[in-house]
Amino acid sequence: MANVSVITIFYLSGLTESKNNRYILFSLSLLCYCVILLVNITLIVTIILDKNLHEPMYILLCAFCMNGLYGTTGFFPKFLWDLLSPVHVISYSGCLLQVQVLYSFACSDLSILALMAYDRYLAICRPLQYHSIMSKQRLMKLVCFSWLTPFCLIGANICLTSRLKLCSPYIARLYCVNWLIVALACFPAETMVNNIAAYILIIFYVFHGIFIVWSYIYIIRTCVNSIENRAKFMQTCVPHLFSLITFLFTLLFDIMNIRFELKNLPQPFKNFIAVEYLVIPPLMNPLIYGFKLTKIRNRLREIVTLKRS
Repeated sequence: MANVSVITIFYLSGLTESKNNRYILFSLSLLCYCVILLVNITLIVTIILDKNLHEPMYILLCAFCMNGLYGTTGFFPKFLWDLLSPVHVISYSGCLLQVQVLYSFACSDLSILALMAYDRYLAICRPLQYHSIMSKQRLMKLVCFSWLTPFCLIGANICLTSRLKLCSPYIARLYCVNWLIVALACFPAETMVNNIAAYILIIFYVFHGIFIVWSYIYIIRTCVNSIENRAKFMQTCVPHLFSLITFLFTLLFDIMNIRFELKNLPQPFKNFIAVEYLVIPPLMNPLIYGFKLTKIRNRLREIVTLKRS
């Protein structure tokens, strides 16, 4: 009990080896964040303003980009501030808030990707029933579900974490991670409920992955014997698959880094692994969809042409 104290701030030690290059890193990070804001906001505004794009696939893409902005806002402002600050600290409540934002962002991304897979399944495998099943009212309910459910599930995990008595304020990370906060608990026996809740959350989202695989098995079966469906698959499903693979690989590397504590790797490389799921998908997804989807590409071309004239 002597080591138990009330933790009011956390010290983030992930940047300790980057002090010499902090201004270069700040410039690159700021540029990256500005590009992420630009490409996502451009795609969101384009979809909102163009009534021809008010279709389920594009509305889901809009929600996808909004979620990307939400997640990156939970990381970049604090990270940029830390790059210019001599001490890298975050308040206890701020740390829990950052965990809430970053974790709910990742879970929402997977939920929206599952919705996109379901949308493509209906469009290709059940085209006659597509508009009756994927009505605007039902679509909005599904989008709200994909946002609110992860927010509530992560919120419940944060509540469980907030009850723990912590023995150390040091987090070896660029940002707050729930698993590392739980690892600071003075009494490991108290973390059993947290671990159970974490595994329930993981299983819940593993089923999202299984659902996506199931959807694409049916989509590929349907596309094999139809030239029209193959063209539709290449046009609308390939960007989705690329986004899914990018997201899963970046998240998998980060989970491996956390769970297996890759101590032999240099700190800058571990930092890159830690932030890649917050940088690569939000940056690449709008570019992939913007270039690949014909309606969006044509609309963006029209906007650029009008500005030049």
